[in-house]
Amino acid sequence: MTGKFITLEGPEGSGKTTVSKELVKILNESGYKVLLTREPGGVDIAEQIRNVILDKKNTKMDARTEALLYAAARRQHLVEKVLPALKEGYIVLCDRFVDSSLAYQGVARNLGIDEVYNMNLFATENILPNRTVFFDIKPEAGLQRVYANKEREVNRLDLENIDFHERVYEGYLTICNRFPERIVKVDASQDIEDVLFQVLEKIREIL
Repeated sequence: MTGKFITLEGPEGSGKTTVSKELVKILNESGYKVLLTREPGGVDIAEQIRNVILDKKNTKMDARTEALLYAAARRQHLVEKVLPALKEGYIVLCDRFVDSSLAYQGVARNLGIDEVYNMNLFATENILPNRTVFFDIKPEAGLQRVYANKEREVNRLDLENIDFHERVYEGYLTICNRFPERIVKVDASQDIEDVLFQVLEKIREIL
């Protein structure tokens, strides 16, 4: 990898998507080549898998099926989009990556962090981000933003009960403690401008 692979993580409504769009503008103005993408999705095959995962009708989906679908989408996205951009020297900003699976499926779905981690290392051939920024916001506050934003899609995971979202949040905190050399936290409960400033500082440390 000659570019930098930076991932943005956090619970629902943490502001990742909004901040990432502003990050692209600022980094472009600073002379960097930036690719913004997302998971699950980013390329056609992965977007098709995304539709299956997040479809509100798929209430019978088994937890392992869900985890495997995320890993499959991740693999396709990585080889088709992320790695080619990194080879060309881009900063790749990705909205979610492996850590989402560790928090959502590993912890919240009780599949185990190590089990989900190893499965994803197989999918990514051990490729991990240069830096992961965790948008730290309590689940209640994040979900309030989700339901206040009429333009945002409400998907199958948004409809989970508050206990699920609290487990996701606890999962993220566990992962932050486990990978402190890679994951940095920002306080995502603040105004978007303040969050953006924090994230820029964390990213510039590795550029």
